[in-house]
Amino acid sequence: MAKKKPDLPNFDFQAIGILQSPYQQRFGIPHQPGVSQGLTGIIQLKPDADFVTALKGLETFSHLWIVFVFHSHGGKKWKPSIRPPRLGGNKKIGLFASRSPHRPNPIGISAVKLEKIILDHADGPQIHVSEVDLLDGTPILDIKPYIPLADKIDHANSGWADIPVKKYSVQISTEAKADFKKFDASGDLEKMAIAMIELDPRPAFQKRKIPVEDALSHGRKFGIDVLNYDVKYEIQSSGFLITRVFELENV
Repeated sequence: MAKKKPDLPNFDFQAIGILQSPYQQRFGIPHQPGVSQGLTGIIQLKPDADFVTALKGLETFSHLWIVFVFHSHGGKKWKPSIRPPRLGGNKKIGLFASRSPHRPNPIGISAVKLEKIILDHADGPQIHVSEVDLLDGTPILDIKPYIPLADKIDHANSGWADIPVKKYSVQISTEAKADFKKFDASGDLEKMAIAMIELDPRPAFQKRKIPVEDALSHGRKFGIDVLNYDVKYEIQSSGFLITRVFELENV
């Protein structure tokens, strides 16, 4: 007698908190080591006494795993194969060989650095983190300590993702230089804008349709939200030129 196949179980999850992040839009969020260094975020947990207890001992770790939901990927359906931007959008691979947000269950993980924990905040416990690479408002499902002994695999390979990340040169116009100085004397805004734009933060379809290397693309203009400022830039033969920077509320 044939054994009956068990039904796949369904699960309902509820977010335990929300991530407050500098990134206000999906496009342009860098996913490369070092780019997000210095960028901080706050995991705002629900005001629950059990969560305060659950955080005991977490302060002894330097880094955390965040389990989160891709809540703003713009699509309800997933496809079994995708075109990774790293491969120029010209080659398809299987979805499970990628970290695309368009998944059967839109769940992701991210490693962040733990800065401090505030247990008695009025809105509920807060976990302050840095090296953040997630969109503002990202629902958090779980938090786990990063344990090098268990999580680091010294001889692991990166498969197709081992291809070097292409970076473009970024120039800054005289007007944009003045804008950066006006809005942020520390230089952090300018550094972040360069770090994001040099990776070509445009959606994959724009990269395919308007490639930087094509002379017909030169002069095409774009904009990106960087730390709540609208950074305008255009394609040039050498890469990109940042032309102006505006406060978002004045645009």
